[in-house]
Amino acid sequence: MSDIAADDELEPIEIVTLPLDAWHRAHGGRMVEFAGYHMPVQYEGIMAEHLWTRAHAGLFDVSHMGQLTITGEGVVPALEALMPADIAGLTLNRARYSLLLNDDGGVLDDLMLTRQGEEQVYMVVNGATKYDDLAHMIERLPDEVTLNLMEDHALLAVQGPEAVAAVARLIPGVADLVFMQAGAFDWNGHRLWISRSGYTGEDGVEMSVPAEAAEALADALLEQPEVKPIGLGARDSLRLEAGLPLYGHDLDPETTPVMADLGFALFKRRREAADFPGAARILAEREQGAVTRRVGVLVEGRQPVREGASVIDADGSTVGHVTSGGFAPSVGAPIAMAYVPGAMAAPGTVLQLVQRGKVHQGTVTAMPFVPHRYFRGVK
Repeated sequence: MSDIAADDELEPIEIVTLPLDAWHRAHGGRMVEFAGYHMPVQYEGIMAEHLWTRAHAGLFDVSHMGQLTITGEGVVPALEALMPADIAGLTLNRARYSLLLNDDGGVLDDLMLTRQGEEQVYMVVNGATKYDDLAHMIERLPDEVTLNLMEDHALLAVQGPEAVAAVARLIPGVADLVFMQAGAFDWNGHRLWISRSGYTGEDGVEMSVPAEAAEALADALLEQPEVKPIGLGARDSLRLEAGLPLYGHDLDPETTPVMADLGFALFKRRREAADFPGAARILAEREQGAVTRRVGVLVEGRQPVREGASVIDADGSTVGHVTSGGFAPSVGAPIAMAYVPGAMAAPGTVLQLVQRGKVHQGTVTAMPFVPHRYFRGVK
């Protein structure tokens, strides 16, 4: 029985328009609904856009992501109570990947945070979860801490081996940043917050820009010969090759950091203090091994194995599942991420994957599938 009365009017799901919506359409972007927004899935084709980014520089509009500033007395310990990051150990303008955890140690979201000041943190969270993240944090942070959702800002990413050179022509000083470092910059009278980071495994930057300046900045970037606009399709294949999880697919509230092979996000000081949500469970898994683990899979043949495919054992019983999968242009073969029993997680293990009744063979392989090329400074 539905709780909705017969005479109730159902509100249609509102699809939000982002600042660069018209810009994408004018540049040939094929728009789709994603996380409640109209977003470009491709321009000239996913394969071409993927390979262009690996060789040159791709411009991505990621304005659907949630940008937050979190300020106030005690903001650092207050945030550390919600995640396993060592925020206190971050120097100014340094960024860090972390995880918002529930009380059982499950992942509510994965995010990037930057120490902007002694009592100020800038955070980027996933678009589909940002309002849930806000509600979770508001409920748990002390009254002295203020959260601001920067809805008046867009977020652009330029990724690829030629990305920083292209951006630096427009914004001097960007090339001085190293991986996971950020800073404030001025461009045509607008204040930008730029970090040397991204979601492709390539070198590059992410730029927070006032919404009213986003189109002009996108135009200026596209005037650089190295830069082409890139859609969600190539963004997904690039991050899959880089072994980077996508929230809602490879991560969810039932998944712990150890299960997800994200142990690097559990910092030593925090492990020793065991003072983050779900610490007892997570630390026990870290010591004893998790029941299931996220692994990379190289799939035989040319047919991609997609999310939802089953992993079966020798008896034909389902023991795991694929969470992301597709053809990897830079690898020249299908690849996937899957959750499998810990005993099947070692590289070299042969897996049987079932998709639509057809059995595919795959081999567990170390991630990333394509080496990361982050710029960590001149050695």
